[in-house]
Amino acid sequence: MLSVDNLEVTFAFGADEVRAVRGVSFNVQQGESYGIVGESGSGKSTVLRAICGLAPVSGGRVTLDGVDIPAPRTPDFYRRVQMVFQDPYASLHPRHTIDSVLSEPLAIQGFDRRDERIAQALEDVGLGQGFRFRYPHQLSGGQRQRVAVARALILEPQILLLDEPTSALDASIQAEVLNLLDRLRAERGLTYVMVSHDLAVISHMCERLVVMEHGLAVEELTRADLRAHRAQTDYTRKLLKASAGYTKEDEPA
Repeated sequence: MLSVDNLEVTFAFGADEVRAVRGVSFNVQQGESYGIVGESGSGKSTVLRAICGLAPVSGGRVTLDGVDIPAPRTPDFYRRVQMVFQDPYASLHPRHTIDSVLSEPLAIQGFDRRDERIAQALEDVGLGQGFRFRYPHQLSGGQRQRVAVARALILEPQILLLDEPTSALDASIQAEVLNLLDRLRAERGLTYVMVSHDLAVISHMCERLVVMEHGLAVEELTRADLRAHRAQTDYTRKLLKASAGYTKEDEPA
């Protein structure tokens, strides 16, 4: 359904250039949840931003159902592909009510029955009508991220790009949001591309994943490979060891 082929993203700073993504390729099937993992600065979030048009693609192709995605992205693309950002405190306008946040994409795309759609979107993410006219500062982090998910889903897209959607939340709230995303994918047949540095989250949410290091895709694994620690590269083995956390054996002699 979504194909990334030899993707390159280069940022220019005066005479200097930074190759943030270098020849990354992967394919995501319809209804699949696909993970992108790596340490901070590996380029994983930049891949998502390049797909949705927020980072400059300097080489390679991104296709949707075999058709090149146009640049700049069209309204039709955003009807099919939406993104949920990492920080629920930064992704919602502080002076807009939740009603305004959810109304705006409907107005841009020309949807009818807006009141009905907003009410249903809030119900779908477990908030309800009581949150409709609140401001973001009146919501907890988990509630804000539920609003961000509702905003992404209100256009009835086929693909969600999830950029560390729970990393800014407390552990107990993380589980609630992940379970919400799992349920919505099952109910709607959604396709996910999820970025995370947390291998436990990826193992729970994704059937397959690609590991990134310094802008490169170094290895692709299945969920079974990840859980069995069947890694082919030293970098992935180090990530797996780090994700296991501190153990007494790590103490210096």
